[in-house]
Amino acid sequence: MSRRTSAILWGVLGVLAVVLLWEGYKALGPAEGVVIGAVPGEAGSGVLILPRTHDRAMPHVWDMVARLFAPTSGGSTPPLWVSVLGAAGLTLGIAAVGWVIGVVVGGVLGALMQRWRLLEWGLLPWIVVSQTVPLIAFAPIVNSMGLQLGRGGGFEWPQWVSVAVIASYLAFFPVAIGVLRGLAAPDRIHLDLLRSYAAGYGATLWRLRLPAAVPYLLPALRLAAANAVVGAVVAEVSIGMRGGIGRMLLQLAGQASADPAAPWGPTFGAIALGLVAAGSVALLGLGLRRYRRGEATA
Repeated sequence: MSRRTSAILWGVLGVLAVVLLWEGYKALGPAEGVVIGAVPGEAGSGVLILPRTHDRAMPHVWDMVARLFAPTSGGSTPPLWVSVLGAAGLTLGIAAVGWVIGVVVGGVLGALMQRWRLLEWGLLPWIVVSQTVPLIAFAPIVNSMGLQLGRGGGFEWPQWVSVAVIASYLAFFPVAIGVLRGLAAPDRIHLDLLRSYAAGYGATLWRLRLPAAVPYLLPALRLAAANAVVGAVVAEVSIGMRGGIGRMLLQLAGQASADPAAPWGPTFGAIALGLVAAGSVALLGLGLRRYRRGEATA
């Protein structure tokens, strides 16, 4: 069995395991879930530690799949899967812009930190801390600043630009770390060899450090692509941008009490977006196969 076939089979088995776990818990779990610390006579008291299993909270998997082929909002509206596909395409395009920005910013920061150790000491802690900022609050700030900048400069700042900036904010971090680790990966003996040939930093970077960094860069780029999708979805929800998968998920979640299977359509779409984004970046590795020995995991 080839490695690719084995990976596909393991992927299918993983999906089947999730489906069986979902349906098994729905069949055996309590309808109202498991609550601890509830006070008798007080509705809503206590902490829910296991989810509810009734149909409004946990629809059957086959109901979720069937809902994909039903009209999005009733009447003559297109099927849900068509609406999800259109929204996912918009979000994917914005996430791609954010990924490109994040790769450029992260690559420059990683190269600077590797070149000058003082910059690494000064920048790396702040780069790490930057990822602890809650996006749900940061996205509206970015959008507000962009609108003010647009009004002051006499141009329009569309909402999708704010979403792309937030996507790049999550994407740059793994790239910066991957570039930093990858450019520092060459063995000392190889660096000494190029130094003995009087090779400058540019020649060393191009002929040695970048090829040696590929096993670190490819996982970082895949992780950055998935992060960009997450950032785009969260930003769409936070700033209320219409047309994307995040806004669609929020709208259908508000109808979950009457149509519990509907929010799972855009949820599946968001999951597929992350897989498509990471898989697309993985195609870059086909042309760099000779440099991928000992590839680092992300």
